[in-house]
Amino acid sequence: MFVGHYAASLALKKVEPKASLGTLFLAVQFVDILFFPFVMLGIERLNIIENFTSSTHFELEYMPYTHSLLATFLWAALIYLLFRTVRSATRRIALVIAIGVMSHWFLDLLVHTPDLPLWSDDSLKLGFGLWNNAHATYLLEAVLLLTGLLLYLSATKPKVSLRKTKRARYGVGWFVIFLLFANAINVFRPLTDNNVTSFAILPLTLFIVFAGIAYWLDGYRQPKY
Repeated sequence: MFVGHYAASLALKKVEPKASLGTLFLAVQFVDILFFPFVMLGIERLNIIENFTSSTHFELEYMPYTHSLLATFLWAALIYLLFRTVRSATRRIALVIAIGVMSHWFLDLLVHTPDLPLWSDDSLKLGFGLWNNAHATYLLEAVLLLTGLLLYLSATKPKVSLRKTKRARYGVGWFVIFLLFANAINVFRPLTDNNVTSFAILPLTLFIVFAGIAYWLDGYRQPKY
């Protein structure tokens, strides 16, 4: 799953509107932000295989340190502790960010082939396999993302001093439309590069760029309550 993960970021603003949307964008992709450098370092492995599924051109061969259920909970716990101690975040904000980290595994479960281990690579691996249907994959992510947008808009409003600006009123909505367009390219594009390193750098770059845009646009809005 790609942009569907950001649905959790938008929805969690409903739970805690004071949490930064940019931070939540990084949280929901945190395990992938670790995974791709781990692949480049040889710690975890993916194989580039054209049309491995209807939606992807890669096989996720070995990733117990980032994508096992146990690892996901451990990373979430670490993020919670870091935000509580280093960032002095409130317990509620730290918990919401940790939930964002954990959400990644459960949303991946819907689309992955059975490659998500419970703890080690030798343990049971799960995945409902929606990636085998590209149109269903795209539709699911779109529904999730649009639902997340509605929850975000129900929890926030343009800042008083900026309420007349289009960026404050419509910016996040435009951004979500852009994400849906980007995901159409992601799901339906042909394989253009079989180099693992360059294959990994692109999503890492997008994660940072998207989080920056989310942080910027979220700055034009404030909690409703």
